[in-house]
This record gives sequence, structure tokens and C-alpha cells, in this order.
Amino acid sequence: MYNKDFQSTPNHPHGNRPRFSQFNPSRDGQHRPRARFVRPESSEDAPAHNDGEQPQRPHRPRFQRNESTYTQKKRFQYRQQYEDPTKPIRLNKYLANAGICSRREADDFILAGVVSVNGEVVDSLGAKVLPTDKVMFHDQPVRREKKVYILLNKPKNTVTTTDDPQERNTVIDIVRNACAERIYPVGRLDRNTTGVLLLTNDGDLAAKLTHPKFGKKKIYAATLDRDLDPTDEAILRAGVVLDDEKIIPDALEFPKEDRRHIGLEIHSGQNRVVRRMFEQVGYKVMQLDRVSFAGLTKKNVPRGKYRFLTPKEVNMLQMGAFE
Repeated sequence: MYNKDFQSTPNHPHGNRPRFSQFNPSRDGQHRPRARFVRPESSEDAPAHNDGEQPQRPHRPRFQRNESTYTQKKRFQYRQQYEDPTKPIRLNKYLANAGICSRREADDFILAGVVSVNGEVVDSLGAKVLPTDKVMFHDQPVRREKKVYILLNKPKNTVTTTDDPQERNTVIDIVRNACAERIYPVGRLDRNTTGVLLLTNDGDLAAKLTHPKFGKKKIYAATLDRDLDPTDEAILRAGVVLDDEKIIPDALEFPKEDRRHIGLEIHSGQNRVVRRMFEQVGYKVMQLDRVSFAGLTKKNVPRGKYRFLTPKEVNMLQMGAFE
């Protein structure tokens, strides 16, 4: 199971298969490599004249697209789920879904009297509105945002928060140019933990993915400060108690020949759960990478880069099809 998650696929026994376009069938039926033109690295490398031949054109580097930005044409437009116009929702949730602020901040704004519904100021908590109501914030109309779902391969030395008082790099800094909507991370990863992190403005989905009762699967690749002793391995497999909860890994394997590199599959959503599990038996986690979260992997997403989820992935998450 972990071979595909933690180890690279072995090379083809006969090497990389050549592309057919690189070969020309000759008259004798054998394939011969096609001559390939190699451009000089710069215009200075090319001579001014080639003995009467046409001078070579200067090399022009291919346009490098900034992977941190996406045009509207490239971005996915996610279909909105059907919304019952007769079903009221809490006002603070309405404001949060519109990207104005968080639910907690929305309560403060409501108490301050800067939010009105259908022309009347609402200053009491717990108020509910209909999707068809006219909501104003500081005399400006509130419009519901489109849902955005981004998968980030989180790098080290970044904190999983929307704002950091210590002015450290945050995951929001990496995806700042991805969309105009206000998105936030689903769950947390330690500052030096890397790997799969989902960011979205879909509060309902975020709650479903992080609530303990849903128990979404997470797969980690951990590197310890020394080999894991078989006795300590048995303790981990039997389960360790953290915050009055017994944490039993669903799987614990060794993807490499040594016992320092561990593949761990768990469903617990406790804070720093993997590091704390190994600390319980006397080990320090030197490197920790989350390779899978709720069925999403970082395949083809380099460290520090991100991509938008496909509509199929979003539907799978919303239906709870992923573990």
C-alpha cells in the first residue's frame, strides 16, 4: 500500500520508452534517430555568418508562466449546490460565506450595528436571514462569493494561518494571487511540516473535513532521529494515549530499508498528533510530510506550489466519498 505513496515508481526495465516522433523509419525498415536541431544558448554563441549560410536566429527563451496566478479562463468555475430560498441561515455565517470576515468577527460587527437586513439594522447575535434577503455591511451590499478549492503542497517555514502577528510567512502569502475570494486553510500543519493542505471558502465542507466524527484519513511520511525499535513499534501499533484519547494508527510501515523512515496512516485530528505519538516513546520527528488528506494527494504539485481542485474532486469531497 505504501509503496505507491512513499516510494517512486521503479524505472521501466528497458529505460524510458522513446517517443515515436523521435524516430524515422528508413527504407530498410529500421528506425533511425531523427536529426535534431539544437539552438545555441544565446545569440552570442552563434557566429555572425556561417560560410554563406543564413545566420541562425538568436535563442529566445520560452515564456515562463507564473504558476501562482491563473487567468479567469484557466480557473475552474464550480457549480453551486442548490440553495433552498426558504431555508434561513445565521447572519454571521452569511457574512463569512461572503468573504467579509470570519464568523467570530462577524459577531463583533453585528453587535457594533454596522450590518443591516432589508433596510433594518441587526445588532443581536443569533439573527438569521434568507438567501433572498438584502444584506448590507457598512452601507455596502453583501454578495455571496463563488466557492474556491485550492490544494497547496505546503513548504517548510510557513505557518498555517491567515495572519501572523510575528510577520512570518503564511500559507495565505503563497496563494494570495490565486483568487479574489477570501480563502482559509482547512485544519493545520506545523510550521515545519510539509505536504497536502486544502484552502477554501466553503465553510460547510471545511467543517466536515476537520470534525473528529468524520475521521478523514491522513497519511504521513515521517523521518525519526534514529531507527524505531521493534518494542517501541509494538507500543505505537497498540496505541498511545494523547489528551485522554487512545490513538491507534491504521497502518505503520517502513517504505525504505531502514527503520528511521516511517509511513503512518491515521484518522485522528489532534494537534501535532504524529510528533506527539513518537515523543511518547522517546523519538523526535526530524521531518514530517503529509502525503494524503481525505483522498487528496500532492501528486504533480511541487513543494510550495498549488493547484485548483477539479469539479470531480470537489463533488467527491462534498459527497463524503473520500475517507
